[in-house]
Amino acid sequence: MEKDYKTMLDRAYGDLPEQVESYERWTVPRPDVRIISRRTVIMDFKDIADYFGRAPEHLLKFLSGEMATLPRFDGTRAIFQGRFRTDSIRNLLGVYAKKYVVCPVCKRPDTRIEREKRLFFLQCEACGARSSIGEK
Repeated sequence: MEKDYKTMLDRAYGDLPEQVESYERWTVPRPDVRIISRRTVIMDFKDIADYFGRAPEHLLKFLSGEMATLPRFDGTRAIFQGRFRTDSIRNLLGVYAKKYVVCPVCKRPDTRIEREKRLFFLQCEACGARSSIGEK
């Protein structure tokens, strides 16, 4: 029995990868961006907002402010006036996640936005931290 266990253990260690590629359980999603004439369309916009755990309108307002353009949301897609590159939209999603999704204390995405009078706070459900995210 001892030899069988040792053999199985050696085989299990042999099957493990030598280096783990990523330690993160949560990453910013890659948007499906398409440019149609003079408009930029994020095809999976609703899915991204759901992944962040935020209202699509909140994410749309942030992106339209950063991109300085008029947005339109049709239930699943976001349509922006103008042509924007996929990597710039991905970078903006990263900025949004850092500011409005990820807890600055424990670095987990288990947060929600709470309003108290005119101020908004990022309340972490994992560690209990409460961080101000300003006015809206």
